[in-house]
Amino acid sequence: MSKTVGFYTLGCKMNYAETETLSRKMQAAGYQQVKFTDVADYYVVNSCSVTESANKKSRQAVRSAHRRNPNAKIVVVGCYAQLKPEEVGTVDGVALVLGVDEKFNIVERLAEIESCDCASLHVSSIDSVENFSCAYSCSERTRAFLKVQDGCNYRCSYCTIPLARGKSRNIEISSLVKQAEEIASRGVKEIVLSGINIGDFGQTTEEKFIDLLRALDNVQGIERYRISSIEPNLLTSEIIDFVAQSRAFMPHFHIPLQCGCDEVLRLMRRRYNTDFFRKKIAEIHAKIPDAFIGMDVMVGFMGETDEYFQKSYDFIQSLGISFVHVFTYSERENTDALKITPHIQESVRTARSVELHKLSEKMHQDFYKKFDGQIRPVLFETRNKSGYQVGFTDNYIKVEVSDPSARDNELVRVRLGQFNEEGTALVGEII
Repeated sequence: MSKTVGFYTLGCKMNYAETETLSRKMQAAGYQQVKFTDVADYYVVNSCSVTESANKKSRQAVRSAHRRNPNAKIVVVGCYAQLKPEEVGTVDGVALVLGVDEKFNIVERLAEIESCDCASLHVSSIDSVENFSCAYSCSERTRAFLKVQDGCNYRCSYCTIPLARGKSRNIEISSLVKQAEEIASRGVKEIVLSGINIGDFGQTTEEKFIDLLRALDNVQGIERYRISSIEPNLLTSEIIDFVAQSRAFMPHFHIPLQCGCDEVLRLMRRRYNTDFFRKKIAEIHAKIPDAFIGMDVMVGFMGETDEYFQKSYDFIQSLGISFVHVFTYSERENTDALKITPHIQESVRTARSVELHKLSEKMHQDFYKKFDGQIRPVLFETRNKSGYQVGFTDNYIKVEVSDPSARDNELVRVRLGQFNEEGTALVGEII
């Protein structure tokens, strides 16, 4: 009887792509995948460490697996494993901790620890990590996440990602095209390009991100691409122009702002100011008027006074964007942000987060309202509990239709209507 394994993933979409790749690797070696909530022989926790809460959730996942089967061998990979391997190794049930350059050697490492009762740690210094591990996920069938870049050479004062993922690196465009073709052969119609600092693509191959986009645009079978989060200083006019006329790259951008106040941006060591950011948003609006523009904003960063927060709020409100992903600053060890004052109380961080979430919701709804009555292409993904078929337009508007003929992974023209009762999607009619 084959050994069973359950997977649990925290954090970014790249982690999910890597988990699915690990799953395929283990299944090819004879392991049978089961749900993480099932009793299994092995459990793999792909951890995140972007906040202390993420560390805590990783430990909780390990403990829950250990309670289900005290005899199971538990493997921890991901950022938390790289940053704090000894801490991870002391959690009850952990048998194996694999760092960045070891996670895809999981089958070989598991074979080595079969008779070992203590945690085995395989974590190298992040400065020595050179390899790029290919990964993609396509369990949703409709949408896949393709890892095209890893690591980051930036040194933002709040961030531990360079310590957890290493320097920026990638593989050749030709290899990524082959992976996209493999995804297409599985019937997937949409690919989201994922990375840690995706616009920095080419550091190890001396290629350019725009050249990757051009090559992928020609892959037959893929109807849609979306670019995951890209730094504003790396979102060039050339890229925007390309998306504006591309066959398959959707009018959809996600750009991390982090703060709409120049004083705080300098404390964060970001590589742009608000004037640059505003001009970049204006350029997108001018060239692609219907584009969905989302962005990340951090609240409660060290030194963010009431005055600075208000400046940030007003700046965000003035941009006319589509959505704000709000997250609260979390102190991380070995970051320069810890030296900055004043420290912002948790209650203040929470209150600011609430304010920005309300603003984001209004922006999101205002964006949706602009398209009432328009006809746009929708790629259906799933049927919800109410029986409606749900999908997204090219510019990332969530749509639901009652038409029983609509099917998953179908690309159709839909006339957009008004909001559903929950205010979470537009009700559409297939044309």
